[in-house]
Amino acid sequence: MSTKRVNFRIPEELLTQADVAAEVTQKNRTDVLIEALREYLAEKESDDRFREAVVELYLDDEISFDALADVVGRQDAEAVRASRDVLDRGDELASKLAADE
Repeated sequence: MSTKRVNFRIPEELLTQADVAAEVTQKNRTDVLIEALREYLAEKESDDRFREAVVELYLDDEISFDALADVVGRQDAEAVRASRDVLDRGDELASKLAADE
């Protein structure tokens, strides 16, 4: 798994809590924050409304297929992509039929 350096601001009290958790668990601060973020995202990804919103972002071309797959899983992402392709072909056919009239 590749990693990327990220800089962000965090409330001081959260940083203190992360440092205490790191000390207690004998992990470094980064590992504690990564674990917390993973747990948060896992909780979100199990929420149907969140997953629907992510699918909408994909359908609106606001996120890539790979980003969709990272959130909803490859199999579900493939199903969404296939549905999108069918809908796109239907729209193209409807436009062609309307132009022929």
